[in-house]
Amino acid sequence: MAAWTGDELARIGAAEELHIASRRPDGTLRRTVTIWVVRHGDDVYVRSVNGRAGGWFRGTEDRQQGHIQAGGVQTDVTFVDADHDVDDELDAA
Repeated sequence: MAAWTGDELARIGAAEELHIASRRPDGTLRRTVTIWVVRHGDDVYVRSVNGRAGGWFRGTEDRQQGHIQAGGVQTDVTFVDADHDVDDELDAA
């Protein structure tokens, strides 16, 4: 996946919610879920309120690919585990 553009980061960062869908093993998208989103620097972070037990989160573990919509931005994404050294900053945001 390409890096975020400045415009995309600004638009996603201004959005309070993000619509996210992970891809199934056959490549189709799962049901879209609305979650909170945080921009931190040049990255976008999302968390599952139910941790790894959350249905949408479990879906990200299958293929690490999906699709998001927020702030007028619609794009395919790759999911990666975040470094936990930014947890406090994300909590504050």
